[in-house]
Amino acid sequence: MNPVARARGWTRLLWRGLRQVSGDDAYERYLEHLRTAHPDRPPPSRREFYLDEQKRRWGGVNRCC
Repeated sequence: MNPVARARGWTRLLWRGLRQVSGDDAYERYLEHLRTAHPDRPPPSRREFYLDEQKRRWGGVNRCC
């Protein structure tokens, strides 16, 4: 493998890891889950997914010390 192709491979791998750690690929992972676990359910749009995630994350009462 030539050095340019190797660098591209490492860059893709690094980018994929960064997206996964930051949660940027959550929509794509959710679509994969729907295709395998619930093939009869229509997928939400990216916007609907984002709004549902925001409601889930920030909608409930969170009490701490």
